[in-house]
Amino acid sequence: MAIEPDQLDRSGRELAAMLRRLRLQAGLSGARLAARCNMSQSKISRIEGHKVRPSLLDVEQVLRALGTSAAVAADVMALARIAQTEWQDGRSLRRKGLDKKQLQLAGLEASSTTFRYFLLSMITGLLATPAYVRASLDDAPPEQRSKAVSLKLERQRVLFDRSKHFTFLMCEPAVRYPLISRDELAVQIDHLVSLSRQPNIRIGVIPMGAYLGPGALNTFTVYDESVATAEMDLGAIVFRDGRDILDLIRRFARYEERALFDGDARGLLAEWAESCRDDL
Repeated sequence: MAIEPDQLDRSGRELAAMLRRLRLQAGLSGARLAARCNMSQSKISRIEGHKVRPSLLDVEQVLRALGTSAAVAADVMALARIAQTEWQDGRSLRRKGLDKKQLQLAGLEASSTTFRYFLLSMITGLLATPAYVRASLDDAPPEQRSKAVSLKLERQRVLFDRSKHFTFLMCEPAVRYPLISRDELAVQIDHLVSLSRQPNIRIGVIPMGAYLGPGALNTFTVYDESVATAEMDLGAIVFRDGRDILDLIRRFARYEERALFDGDARGLLAEWAESCRDDL
């Protein structure tokens, strides 16, 4: 099923209204429903008022407590699954301020312990040199650029928290993309080699020509097993449905089998860095 970006926001409001309508049709007060679901009355109120995003388990509990028919429950659960997905368009992020996005990512990084990054066409900010970070934000509004660069670089401190574990899978185009000059790119690739020696960081390299399976590829990140993001040039999609997250973890595992790690990865990265220097 194709889901349009505006449908993602609308579905949350529709879900809240539908759950309230079903409660009223069942003749239950918010307090009665809360007791049947073993939830607080305030949580039921926030769900129905579209003040909090209910999990799929929350919705299932409410539907069981209401004695909803199988057909209606199926429709509501389909809507709930869409509501678990959030579209963040780039234009809105720029209007709100790119620093808000950086703070949001920092919050995700602080609350997560296991990270999986699949990088298709560019190096992620956590692994980027200052020159690469500045170039990646070159199209940002001038009044936002300096703060966004600073926050992006500050986020890199999370890499040195040994309680957190990172796996980065980078396709060859992501490593060799000429976002910066050839000499700066050589330094960037050297930086990847250095980070790959850190015990809590695994950097895998997928050379051109490696077959990754059917279907379109896109950059994505999985935080623990609770949240995932897929990035495009126009924005990002945030997934919270466990089924979507599990699907991305399975894809990641498949891609991981095609990647080079440790000495093999460092050897290939060193070769690419030397190629940049030879071009000067």
